[in-house]
Amino acid sequence: MRLLIQSKATGLFLCPSLTGGEPEWVADLREAGGGVVSDVETAFQLVTDNCEADDQPVLIDLDRLGTGNDYPVTGVSS
Repeated sequence: MRLLIQSKATGLFLCPSLTGGEPEWVADLREAGGGVVSDVETAFQLVTDNCEADDQPVLIDLDRLGTGNDYPVTGVSS
């Protein structure tokens, strides 16, 4: 399982620091690679410790993307 936390409010990704520092919000998905966590409990703890309700955090399972179980597209008009 490869999970990322993203703020629906800002689009930023919450990443645990690879250098031992505090988790931070980053805009670049390449930087967010360090924020991939492998279990739901760790992701939940990151949200609990570092997010405000205004952040509207969502958990994204990278292994779901591009599969038959992908997330539904919402808010798109044709």
